[in-house]
Amino acid sequence: MAAIYRRVAVVLFALMYCAAAPLSAFAQTQEPPKVFKPLDQLPPTEQIPAARLLIAAYVIVIIAVFLYLVSVARRLNTVQREVERLEADVKRTGRA
Repeated sequence: MAAIYRRVAVVLFALMYCAAAPLSAFAQTQEPPKVFKPLDQLPPTEQIPAARLLIAAYVIVIIAVFLYLVSVARRLNTVQREVERLEADVKRTGRA
């Protein structure tokens, strides 16, 4: 199980790095404005690209939901095995 968690962590880290790498490059190439300008007066090249941020947020949420579902499925399998074991014990001992 530890190997699975390690692989999931590596994939999660890689996805987060791939989503954040273009954003960090964008942040480093822009210099802060000297004078305050209203947003509607900024040229389109100086605005933050929201699509990348939105995609990164969706990726993180989808991964979190997937990990939650995997966790619930594992716990459900554990409970199912325990119920089957108890049923076998009841049949073996003859109790009803």
